[in-house]
Amino acid sequence: MAIATCADATLWCPSRGSLNFRKCWLQISPVCRRWQLKAPRNFSDRKRKNVSINEGFRAFSIRVRAGPDKSDDTFEEIVGDGDHSSQGNGGELARSTIALSEARSNQEATGKERDELLEELAQSQAKLQEYADMIKHDKELAVAELEAAESLFNHKLQESIEDKVALESKLVLAKQDAIELAVQVEKLAELAFQQATSHILEDAWLRVSAAETSAAEAAYRIEEQIRSAAEGTISSIADQSTDAINKALSAAEQASSHAKKSVSALSGGENLMDEIAALRSQNFALQNAVSDLESRLLIMKSEAEGFKSELEQALAQAKASYLRANAAEKALNDLQELTKKKSVEKEEEVRSLLEKMKEEAAEREKAAGKAFKVELESFMAAVEAIKETARIKDQAYMRRCAALQRSLKASEAASEVWRRRAEIAESILHGEKSPGEDEEDVDYLVNGGRIDLLTGDDSQKWKLLVEGPRREIPEWMARRITTICPRLPPRKVNMSEALAAKSLSLNLPKPDEVWSIAQEKPKEADMLVEHVIEKEAVEKKRKALERALQRKTVQWQRTPEQTKLEPGTGTGHEIVFQGFNWESWRRRWYLELAPKAADLSQSGMTAVWFPPPTESVAPQGYMPSDLYNLNSAYGSMEELKQCIKEMHARDLLALGDVVLNHRCAQKQSPNGVWNIFDGKLAWGPEAIVCDDPNFQGRGNPSTGDIFHAAPNIDHSQEFVRRDIKDWLNWLRSDIGFDGWRLDFVRGFSGGYVKEYIESSNPAFAIGEYWDSLAYEGGNLCYNQDAHRQRIVNWINATGGTSSAFDVTTKGILHSALHNQYWRLIDPQGKPTGVMGWWPSRAVTFLENHDTGSTQGHWPFPRDKLGQGYAYILTHPGTPVIFYDHFYDFSLRDTITELIESRRRAGIHCRSPVKIYHANNEGYVAKVDSSLVMKIGYFDWNPSKENNLGGTWQKFVDRGSDYQIWLRQ
Repeated sequence: MAIATCADATLWCPSRGSLNFRKCWLQISPVCRRWQLKAPRNFSDRKRKNVSINEGFRAFSIRVRAGPDKSDDTFEEIVGDGDHSSQGNGGELARSTIALSEARSNQEATGKERDELLEELAQSQAKLQEYADMIKHDKELAVAELEAAESLFNHKLQESIEDKVALESKLVLAKQDAIELAVQVEKLAELAFQQATSHILEDAWLRVSAAETSAAEAAYRIEEQIRSAAEGTISSIADQSTDAINKALSAAEQASSHAKKSVSALSGGENLMDEIAALRSQNFALQNAVSDLESRLLIMKSEAEGFKSELEQALAQAKASYLRANAAEKALNDLQELTKKKSVEKEEEVRSLLEKMKEEAAEREKAAGKAFKVELESFMAAVEAIKETARIKDQAYMRRCAALQRSLKASEAASEVWRRRAEIAESILHGEKSPGEDEEDVDYLVNGGRIDLLTGDDSQKWKLLVEGPRREIPEWMARRITTICPRLPPRKVNMSEALAAKSLSLNLPKPDEVWSIAQEKPKEADMLVEHVIEKEAVEKKRKALERALQRKTVQWQRTPEQTKLEPGTGTGHEIVFQGFNWESWRRRWYLELAPKAADLSQSGMTAVWFPPPTESVAPQGYMPSDLYNLNSAYGSMEELKQCIKEMHARDLLALGDVVLNHRCAQKQSPNGVWNIFDGKLAWGPEAIVCDDPNFQGRGNPSTGDIFHAAPNIDHSQEFVRRDIKDWLNWLRSDIGFDGWRLDFVRGFSGGYVKEYIESSNPAFAIGEYWDSLAYEGGNLCYNQDAHRQRIVNWINATGGTSSAFDVTTKGILHSALHNQYWRLIDPQGKPTGVMGWWPSRAVTFLENHDTGSTQGHWPFPRDKLGQGYAYILTHPGTPVIFYDHFYDFSLRDTITELIESRRRAGIHCRSPVKIYHANNEGYVAKVDSSLVMKIGYFDWNPSKENNLGGTWQKFVDRGSDYQIWLRQ
């Protein structure tokens, strides 16, 4: 018998038939030198094994028998076919022995590999148990989340119903409150009317009675004077007449006595002529007395005439008093009529107010109902979205479970194949015969080559499972896979725990194979992948559409005429937004301000004023130390750059708040004075002014006011100006600032500001020249020319390269908006602030971080903020909007509306102003040629003005606060 040498052959074992086969075909090809072992399906009961070896035209038969323990198969003999004898030589037998020893060594290696495979199968079983537990846990979590979402929905629905009921009750209560308020207002109006009318009537009656009393008293005094004078005169006349009569009687008696004497004389012989002469003398005396009496009577007549004239005058005065009394009574009647008319008007006004309140309450109720409906719809939409999300999650979870089950089934099938292959290899290598078994021939067809088990390291499948995919997975694919694939638990490394598991199964994939399944590229047909891709595409389209809409929204602010920059004024259409307050340093402010860029641009702002960016002793930034260190309390330098980029992306200018007047030192001198600076700008005492008493500077005297809280920088030094110019240019080029807000410019000359602005070439610059206004007796003076002259002088010192805050206008508005609107016009008919003299350099404002916020040094009246913004946003100059007013004081809609009216009218920093009225009742002005505005209670509209031509349409109507008309 011929002996075949098969040491270099390679065994290939397909997985066909039963694993306990006893018949195989081994075939050798002379070309490829590989042996092929073939096992038919019906060999499970065979006991003998024959291997036929064909090499060329020769065939050999290898007889295999089972070992005594039925576990090892050995080669018994190699038998040739019918053309060869059964006797072999010694060399063939030695080669067969060598081949047998090699087969046994391969059998031992296969046993070791089988043990390793069993160990890995145990690990796979533990891993499968963990996967099952994880899937169960995920399912429980999903069910719990679904139940929680359902309970949350029910809770939210119950809360919404309760809120609706509460809202309805609030609306009912509000209606009742409005009705009660209306009744109270009506009662108060009636009471006030009664009190006012009673007071007026009482006053009028008192005045009339006082007039009547005074007239009666005057008449009585005149009558008394006349009566007393007449009685005195008559008594004196009667006395004088009595005296005259008595004298006449005495004279007659004397005459009769004389006549008697003369008769007696005649009869008695006395001298008659003497008697006659005596009578004549007496008669002459009597005539003199009569003439005297007549003269006295004339005097009395003249006095009586005087008394008569005085009586007539008294009567005339009484008549005038009576007329005045009639006039007072008529005025009283007119006053009563007027009061009644006003009461009727007041009643009508109260009724209209009540109607308006009712309408507003109805509108609020309707708006509240609509808002509630919208909120309920949004809530229902959110619930639907939650349900849809839960459904998608369930579908994705089910798809993942199905994919995992498929992968597990595939792994089980692969494990079964590997187990079969291992048993086939084991059965091949252990070719001994078991006792009592029938020998049946098994033919093997062998191709030339060395036998190599499929479980060896050369297997491509084994390499793929052990080493993973042949190429690296991209990061984007890995991120997407991690969002789609379930998170698998970590692998167990403790074999005792894996082997001690309750249930063991050999139908498991290898761990590396399982991990390779998780790292597979998602298929394009996967619904979840398509959903993610569709969602990303929709998100990209939405963002692109949003950017296009934003560009279209802000396009009106960026016309070629408006993008032309001029010194100190920018485009002339600037509206500055102060993007911080005194407490902004407490948060990462740059991160909060950056997302507001789109909102500010859409609202009409053109520039954003940033807080001081440098490192500072005070967290607010106004005590800077190292100017090149921009890691401040507001955020890091990178956050600042990103925030400025976001502003530039929305076409907004970024204005940096730079402190050039003073700087805090980092080191002490040998005298213990803080006057040595550190960092990139390492200055010494020579950079500090010499007239600052606190810091022992060795520079030149200051060109402005001393700040005292920190060393004042000597800007007359050449190295100081050079360093500041380099720093400003660094802020412009590297950081991205477009302009400056210059702090405390009173501390140094405006000529240095001009030099800094010409060097850094900002798009816009504002100087803070804060000076006190003129007051007299605690009241604001009307004439503030000296105050605004000081600000204009500083702007002149800068050569007009910088604007300045119009502090004059702010101070005047504090008093003018309290029914003193006459303060808003100067004797020349112009506005009384800096905008009246140099509007293109006036930056108007109502409040900032110093005057308002939590400092409150000079806060603007809270109830007059709407009127204040109506004034500065409709007048020339550059208005500034304060952060707190726009985002915290509920003035966003008011300010946006005023900005829109400014834009439509085309108002800029040089627009002319014509003031028509300015009195206690209100203020009316035409700005440019397209806008007319009114502030106050003044009853006015464009149709009442004769000198105001054109057709005007009301754009803003805030009642007695302010109204704005635009020319059609």
